[in-house]
Amino acid sequence: MSVELKKMNAIVQKEYGSAPEDVLRISQVAQATIGDDDVLVRVVSASVDRGTWHMMSGLQYPIRLGIGLRRPKALNPGRSFAGEIERVGVNVTDFKPGDEVFGTCDGAFAEFARAKTRRIAPKPSNLSFDQSAAVPVSAVTALQALRDKARLQSGQSVLIVGASGGVGTFAIQIAKSLGAVVTGVCSTAKVDLVSRLGADHVIDYSLQNFASDTRRYDVILDIGGVSRLSVLRHVLAPHGKLVTIGGESSARWIWPTAGRQVRSLFISPFVGQKLLSILASENSEDLSVLRDLIEAGSVAPAIDRSFSLDETAAAIRYVHEGCARGKVIVSV
Repeated sequence: MSVELKKMNAIVQKEYGSAPEDVLRISQVAQATIGDDDVLVRVVSASVDRGTWHMMSGLQYPIRLGIGLRRPKALNPGRSFAGEIERVGVNVTDFKPGDEVFGTCDGAFAEFARAKTRRIAPKPSNLSFDQSAAVPVSAVTALQALRDKARLQSGQSVLIVGASGGVGTFAIQIAKSLGAVVTGVCSTAKVDLVSRLGADHVIDYSLQNFASDTRRYDVILDIGGVSRLSVLRHVLAPHGKLVTIGGESSARWIWPTAGRQVRSLFISPFVGQKLLSILASENSEDLSVLRDLIEAGSVAPAIDRSFSLDETAAAIRYVHEGCARGKVIVSV
C-alpha cells in the first residue's frame, strides 16, 4: 500500500529569470524528507537578502556551477529562516521537536524546510520569529567581515559603504560592539536609520562624496562592490584593510566585480593596505555568537517590512531595487 506524502505550501522555481513574478509561483508540494543528521523545521518566517536574487536569477553565470547549470537545483531561493523543529533525524541529539531555532537551509520560502544541524542554533530569546529570520545570512556576513577578515580592534575607525542594507545595518552594530568608531554611507532617506543604529558619523552620498572626506579609515566595508578601487584606497589608511562584500548584481558575468578583486589581489602584496573580499561561511557557532550579542542588547535587526508567502516575488523585487531600509521578511 502506498503512503501519501504530506503536502505543504511552498514557493516553486523551475527556471532562472531576472523578474521574480515570472519565475516564482506558490504551489502545493510534498513536504521535505530528512536524513539521519537533519531536522525538519516548521518555518514561521524567512528573510530576503541580495543573494536571494542571485539564486533566483542564476546571475552571475558562474554561480550556476554550484546551484544548477540550466535550471535551479533548489526548490526555491530562500535561505534564512526562523521556526520550530517538527521532527529530528535519528542521529540528532542537540535538538528536539518543539525547539525554536534560526539559521539557514535550502528552500526557506515554504511551510516546512529541511536543515542541517551545523547551520542552525537556538533562536534568540528576546526576538520574535520575524526578527530572528532577519539575522542568519546578513549578520553572519557582517560578523565574519569585521572580526575575521578585517580583524577589527577597539578604537579603530570603520567606513561602511552601503550601511542601510541588510549586511550594513548589522555591520554598524557589530563594529560598535567591538569598540570601533563608525561612519556609514547611505542615501538621504536612510540617514536617520543609520544614525539610530549607532553610527558616529553618517555621509549622505547624494550630498557629499565620501572620497572628498579628509578622514582616513582603518577599515572599509564596501557592500555591493560598486565603488572604484582607487576611490576606496584614497580614503583607506596607509595600513588599513578594505573588505569587499558582494558584487554588481546587474552583471551577467563576474568580470565587473572579479576584475576589481583580481586587481586587488595583485596590488595588495605591494602596498601597505590589505585589499580583501569575503565569502561568508554559514555555521551554528557564529549564530550562537550573534545570539549572545542580541540577547545582551548590543545588536538588533532593523526590519523594513514584511510580506506574506504568496508575496515572495514582490519582496525579492523590493530588495533588488534598493528600496529596503534594513531587512525584508517573508512571514510564512
